[in-house]
Amino acid sequence: MDELMRQVDELYERAVFNGDYAELPDADRALDAVEARLLLQRGRILHCRFLKSRVEPVEELAYFERAAGLFREVGDERGEAEAQFWIGCFHQVVRDDNATAVPCLTAAADLARKTADDLTLSYALRHLGIAAQMSGDLPKARALLEESTTLRRTLGFTAGVAANLVGLIYLAIAENRPEDAQALANEAETLATTSGATAITNQITTARAHL
Repeated sequence: MDELMRQVDELYERAVFNGDYAELPDADRALDAVEARLLLQRGRILHCRFLKSRVEPVEELAYFERAAGLFREVGDERGEAEAQFWIGCFHQVVRDDNATAVPCLTAAADLARKTADDLTLSYALRHLGIAAQMSGDLPKARALLEESTTLRRTLGFTAGVAANLVGLIYLAIAENRPEDAQALANEAETLATTSGATAITNQITTARAHL
């Protein structure tokens, strides 16, 4: 983002001092990219507030949709993948609407694969797995969550691995695999403790109660 703002400064100076206005559209695109990133971050912070209050933030979806549009306009497919994920996450988590969420999450996964963005892909696969579990397709849910978990292990995203293992615990319980569920709970607790992910530790405690 800093580099984009430096680019805008340079283009501004060329226009003002050199009379070179030909590259002002480049300045517009750079500003659109900065605005898209800012909107994405604003939406994410609103989502955090939702997780605490459980009250739908008025502007969250609009921020994500505007960000997706701007990323698309400037040709940033990696950014668009993130925005599409968050649109899908909003519909799934905030509005409990998987029918609307799944196409957005799928688009996010496709773009993330295309741009080699394994972190965003891991998020999209996780939430597609959640949607599959909610629809009753446990084998598909397990495959998606395991793929997401593999990506997170490779990235060293320890807290994210622990979060995924919570989902896999519930799947193991649903599939009558109590020994697997216990092993997953033990690993998840170790990873959550190591990474200081207290919220995940609480989720593991709740999951253990179902064993």
